[in-house]
Amino acid sequence: MKKDFSPTILDFGSVEFIISRHFGFCYGVENAIEKSYKAINENPDKTIYLLSQMIHNPEVNRDLQEQGVQFIQDTQGNQLIEWDRINSEDIVIIPAFGATVETKQLLEEKNITFDQYNTTCPFVEKVWNRSAKLGKDDHTVIIHGKKNHEETKATFSHSKETSPSIVIKDLKEAQIIADFIHGTIDASAFFEVFQENCSDGFDPEIHFNKVGVVNQTTMLASETQEIADFMKQTMTKKYGQNNIKLHFADTRDTLCYATNDNQSATLELLNVEADLAVVIGGYNSSNTTHLVELLEDKFKTFFIKTKDEIMSADEVHAFDIHKKQVKRHMGFLPKKDKIKLIITSGASCPDATVDAVIQRILDLTNAPISIDNIDL
Repeated sequence: MKKDFSPTILDFGSVEFIISRHFGFCYGVENAIEKSYKAINENPDKTIYLLSQMIHNPEVNRDLQEQGVQFIQDTQGNQLIEWDRINSEDIVIIPAFGATVETKQLLEEKNITFDQYNTTCPFVEKVWNRSAKLGKDDHTVIIHGKKNHEETKATFSHSKETSPSIVIKDLKEAQIIADFIHGTIDASAFFEVFQENCSDGFDPEIHFNKVGVVNQTTMLASETQEIADFMKQTMTKKYGQNNIKLHFADTRDTLCYATNDNQSATLELLNVEADLAVVIGGYNSSNTTHLVELLEDKFKTFFIKTKDEIMSADEVHAFDIHKKQVKRHMGFLPKKDKIKLIITSGASCPDATVDAVIQRILDLTNAPISIDNIDL
């Protein structure tokens, strides 16, 4: 059945919220948070570590730290706590993004059991399994992702165990691969771009004979599909339509349903009329950033992490995804009898945070209808 991605409308008189049909926590995030708090409750006398941030949400991570959880690395992989301080008596939680093969081997060498509190998202593991199958069938794995993102690092680490692997960030980089396949650039030009993004021993002369595309699950699903379609066209042009199944693997089944649904619901928002859009989530959240990208094509869009960034009806402090900084904006809420405001959030944003933003805006607009009286 075709899914209904039409938004929900909540009319409070002075402001009408147009709320995305799908937003907020996905299964992988809920599972990760649940297991993390289970680890805290079950081990009151032990030191508990997380490999890095549980998810890209500052409120969730702050709460875990307040519960005594310590982060071993930051989101860029910089060491915050040296490994020699961690021993077999400690608890180490693997976050939703997963962990590299090398990190897991290090934990095993230190006799640290991590399976009980391994919160790796099952859809991330699905990508790893698909990559392994591609490698078994002698395919090279092209990973659409951000090379410094924890999930992409983990996926690349697992993929290169069984397959020649390469990370690309967008269609432009896929075009460079196509240029090499078609012979318009040589290996030296190829490695100028991809030297640090390839597995050891990668040989473009050999390893682009058979390819498959997988992704960091929080990337734009439509962009991953566009890259996969482009690579299929490239291989068809090189080897012919009759031979395409020998050279290209269909991997669309690795796209995360939650990311896809959130993005599809956001695209549906582009069919409505509104005065502005508010997107809520962690500023380093990849999937939330993509929601902002989609909405800002049509609407004046503000990316905030909590209600605290809304200073007044006229002022908001929002994150600029292009300049990577928080900027002060005046003229936040338009001065009119009824404001139409789109609202959505990323997969790592708690519903309570969204509720608080809605209540903050209701207070600032002196809404005549209370949230307690709205017909949901």
